[in-house]
Amino acid sequence: MEEALRGFSYKKKWGQNFLSDVNLLRAIADDAKADGCALEIGAGAGALTRALAERAKRVVSFEIDRSLRPVLEQTLSGCDNVEVIFGDFLSRDLPSLEEELGEYDVVANLPYYITTPVVMRFIEEGTRCRSLTVMVQEEVAARFCARENTPQYGAVTAAIALFGRCEVTRKVPRTMFYPRPNVDSAVVRIVREERFLVGSKAAYRAVVRAAFSSRRKTLENNLMTSFRLPRERAKEILARAGVPDGARGETLSPEQFCRLADAMGEEG
Repeated sequence: MEEALRGFSYKKKWGQNFLSDVNLLRAIADDAKADGCALEIGAGAGALTRALAERAKRVVSFEIDRSLRPVLEQTLSGCDNVEVIFGDFLSRDLPSLEEELGEYDVVANLPYYITTPVVMRFIEEGTRCRSLTVMVQEEVAARFCARENTPQYGAVTAAIALFGRCEVTRKVPRTMFYPRPNVDSAVVRIVREERFLVGSKAAYRAVVRAAFSSRRKTLENNLMTSFRLPRERAKEILARAGVPDGARGETLSPEQFCRLADAMGEEG
């Protein structure tokens, strides 16, 4: 890969930090368990893409930087099961892409600045996504997999919990990247699993957003502000959901958010 990148100008605006350790790349591909169709966001220099191609039947990889085309042509030489799409994944229509892919697993060494938007798009909109295996900042990995009543727990955590199980599969020090970033990273795997029952996923997302709209305020006050409820109505909804007086959003488990979403739905 080093030879292919000779003379390449790294672009800070797209967060280009590449991995080249073959053993690590294969380990990440193994973590993903993407034996069918792998959807990669950010091909970069193609090192992870090639590792995925060794395992998956098909790899579809998005890359925003068109100047990497000659690099990818070299690093992916002989990989007949790989398709590279040059363009911004976030501007692509996801339902039409899913129609073309069928069931798929997401794998990505994500630029830090688009980590949450990319992950949340699959969490909230992906209907055929089986799992996500993504490289993120270590502190972001902690937020993704946090438990209630911890400082890291937030709206993103609760959203991911409704989608499925989240775990950190490995830590990756900054020294493994070139150019070297200022933070360490971790690989997070999120597997779709219907663990919690809720009448409306949209209602769940709405109450989660409301709960964390102001972390310093009580859940009662956040519900009043977000849904324009009188105080007594907010108290009734919380009581129906079994939420104690004075509770804040970060104290509620995903199961409790499900009950709260259902209680809100009963109001409609």
